[in-house]
Amino acid sequence: MATLEMPHVTECSVSACSYNHDGCHAFAINVSGDNGTADCATFIPLSTKGGLDVVSPQVGACQRADCSHNADLECTAAAVRIGAGEGSDTANCLTYAKA
Repeated sequence: MATLEMPHVTECSVSACSYNHDGCHAFAINVSGDNGTADCATFIPLSTKGGLDVVSPQVGACQRADCSHNADLECTAAAVRIGAGEGSDTANCLTYAKA
């Protein structure tokens, strides 16, 4: 899969993330987790804003082999949404669907 074909992050509603200021400004996010949900491993809870000024964020890697959108650890979803998870999960891939 070429870089240009990676799924884009179409939404991030996690306001406490350093990369989220009027949308996600990370070049790419990684999805991980082993607690039954898919965590955004790029989440950084700092008051300093980071990332690029102009960017169309995409999924860099997906470590959730049990997701129906995962093929060889690459995300095959058309796009992903990031938001608050259940309980103490701060940032989850809301597009995650258990295979």
